[in-house]
Parts: sequence; structure tokens; C-alpha cells
Amino acid sequence: MGIKLNIIDSHCHLDFDDFNSNLDIILNRAKENGVKYYLTICTHDKSFKKILNILIKYKNIFGTYGIHPHETKLYKKLTVSQIINNLKKHKNIIGVGETGLDFYYEHSDVISQKKSFTKHIQACQEQSSTLIVHSRSAEKETYEILNSEIKNKNFKILMHCFTGSKEFAHKLLDLGCYFSASGIITFKKSSELNEVFKEIPNNRILLETDSPYLSPEPKRGQVNEPSNIIYTLRHMSKLKNDTVENLALQTTNNFIKLFNINL
Repeated sequence: MGIKLNIIDSHCHLDFDDFNSNLDIILNRAKENGVKYYLTICTHDKSFKKILNILIKYKNIFGTYGIHPHETKLYKKLTVSQIINNLKKHKNIIGVGETGLDFYYEHSDVISQKKSFTKHIQACQEQSSTLIVHSRSAEKETYEILNSEIKNKNFKILMHCFTGSKEFAHKLLDLGCYFSASGIITFKKSSELNEVFKEIPNNRILLETDSPYLSPEPKRGQVNEPSNIIYTLRHMSKLKNDTVENLALQTTNNFIKLFNINL
């Protein structure tokens, strides 16, 4: 009898419209591929309301509260206390985010993104929670804010869907960061990213789908879902010259430690 996997999808968006009508089916498919737990990520207030309903129905799903960098122009009046109050609305809300900086699309102005990012960090510090960080085309600014704030009070950081440079990764490692690998690492043009993940210690790595986005090979181009994390796991196990079973166990244990939960 084969070893049963116990995988956690550390970043998905189960509240998105792609999953509204068939979430039970999608979760069953994921279960068949060894996915046991999920962290569904908040991007704005409407997203959070849907997440709370999901948490009520499914005991093996965790959630977060946060405002995505794309949305910060609409949340300039957001306060630290509002973030904290939302964290307390369900026992399975275990993280702050996703927050961070995205200067690639510029859906929101730089100032509102930076202010929002800092507020999320402060809420995280006050609640001893874990911060889920989105960073795109903003390595310098993301590091400067994290490095500055962590000097005020330590907090735990997860770099979601990490695609940064080797230099950025090493700076973040020095801050104690964890790194989540998405299906992007399976893409043919991701050789540099693969080299970065080779240098990140196994005890700092998590796995995610970011579903419904970023389907890994060989599902690229399709709507992504948590069951596809198996392809990312297999790719990472080859990259790390380790077994699928060992890496599944390691990344699950990393999640448990990072979010300080009991499963």
C-alpha cells in the first residue's frame, strides 16, 4: 500500500466565481490527490464575507483577512483596528493578507499600497499573526518595508507565489521569511526561479496553487484548482532531489509551524 500524502494548499482563492457552483467536487478531486487542508486568501471585503461562509461549512479550510495591493486605492480609510477585528471573526482566520506591493500592473497608486502594507504589518504584529505578502516588480520597496517594520517588532512572513531574485530571497531568508512555490516553477521559462528555490532551505518552503490562477504544467492554460498542487509537489521533489512523500510532509510541517496551528 502506498504512502498517503497530506498536502496543504497554502494559498488559494476558493471564494472566486470559478468555484461557486462546484466547490464540493473540486475539494473531492483535491482530496484524491492528497490535499487535506487549504488556506483560502482574502483580497477585499466582499471576498472576506464569502470566506467566512466557506469556513463555517468546511472544517479543513482556513482563511485570512487582507486587502490585495490591487485594491488599496478603494481602502484608503482602512485602519489597523478594522483588520484586527476581522481576524477575530472566526477561529480559522489564521493570517493577514494578502497584502504587499505590485508595481507591475499599478491598479492602485504606490502611496496607497505602501500605507496599506504597513497597516497590515502592524495588525500582524499586534495579533502575533502571520503576514502573507504579494510582491511583484517591487523587490527593493518590499524588502525596505519588511526590514524596517520587523525591527520595531518581530512577525512571521510568508512570501506568496515567490518569483523573486536570488539576492532578494537571501535577504528575506535573513528576516526569517518562508516562501511559497506556485505552479510557476513548473513553467519551461522558470529555470532561474528553479535555481532560487534550490537555495532556499526545505524547512522554509510551502506549496500553493493560487487557484484559479497559474495552473502548473501540464495543466497550463486551464482554470487552476487545488488538486493540481500535486504537479508542483512532484516538480519540487525532483528539484530538491527528495521524495514526494518527504517533501509533502516537510511543507505541511512548515505550514503548521508558520501559522502555529494544530491539525
